[in-house]
Amino acid sequence: MERSQADAGTDLATPVSSSSERSAPFSQALGTERRPPAATDVARLARVSYQTVSRVVNGHPSVRPSTRARVLAAIQQLGYHPNSAARDLATGRSRTLGVIALDSAHWSGLPTLYGIERVARLSGHFVSVVSLDRVDRPSMRDAGIQLANQAVAGVVVLVPIDSANEALAELPEDLPAVAIEGEPDAKIAVATVDQEAGARAATEHLLGEGHVTVFHLAGPPEWHQSQERIDGWRGALETAGAEVVVPLHGDWSARSGYDAGKMLARIPDMSAIFVANDQMALGVIQALHERGRSVPADVSVVGFDDIPEAAYFRPPLTTVCQDFEEVGRQALRLLLDQVASGSRTVERKEIETRLIVRESTSPPQTPKSSLL
Repeated sequence: MERSQADAGTDLATPVSSSSERSAPFSQALGTERRPPAATDVARLARVSYQTVSRVVNGHPSVRPSTRARVLAAIQQLGYHPNSAARDLATGRSRTLGVIALDSAHWSGLPTLYGIERVARLSGHFVSVVSLDRVDRPSMRDAGIQLANQAVAGVVVLVPIDSANEALAELPEDLPAVAIEGEPDAKIAVATVDQEAGARAATEHLLGEGHVTVFHLAGPPEWHQSQERIDGWRGALETAGAEVVVPLHGDWSARSGYDAGKMLARIPDMSAIFVANDQMALGVIQALHERGRSVPADVSVVGFDDIPEAAYFRPPLTTVCQDFEEVGRQALRLLLDQVASGSRTVERKEIETRLIVRESTSPPQTPKSSLL
């Protein structure tokens, strides 16, 4: 009975100790034999079976989280490196996953890539990234060919704009694939943030402060996030019976926010703005300041993303927090499920947002006479 528990590996609650008493026998044995650590060494240290170590290394889902953590701790302690080439030959499956990403300086795709890479590494996979400076069928086809030449096991498409939907048809039908921020009717698995709910919460917060309506600076029209945030903003206004003003559009950059802010600052009865991302909000605040309109005394501003710098804006920015890394993690989990099953799915995973209230919003005040 005692031996079967150790072999199962999932019924033991004893954590791996990092103390010298536990690690010394293994380090001494390895030093004496002068060989790199093997999976059997990991199994002995983690008190699990060799098969359990194999399941953890190969990202198999049927391992308890506590057991997985114990095996990973043992792998780190011993410095064990699986032989990926031998493993690929044995399983007939590549350990490389592809990512096709939009090359843009004005959106927050990097944290999502971090989330993808972290889950891939923990599951024993490698990530190969192909960046696109434009999104069309030829570009997507070339990216697919490049990844196919690397025999990737699956691909994550991090290209959240309208033209990507048609271009996705260029991916091989039998290749496991997940889109990040894909459309609801996409014939592909999707990991996405609930953009509409986040925009609605931002707008409702401003209305709740007493503002009669909320202006909106949206992102580029061809981006999925832009339209979904417009829908959430408009829905909140319509539900409250507030006026819906035609939104302006920027390109996600602080410069475009600054240019839009100069126009918005000329509207004397404008007291609240929902901005579709934090970088544009930074530009809006600067333009309002130059026009002599204080934030939040004269105009309240809410952003979207909660970038690390948002808490250090002047004033600290109220914004909608979306967990970019969690999106990446969920996307890769969807992909690994497809790789394991050998077939594509159209599952959709939505990640919730949170409104972070800081100092850039307040109840409205009477507009300054100099602005009339």
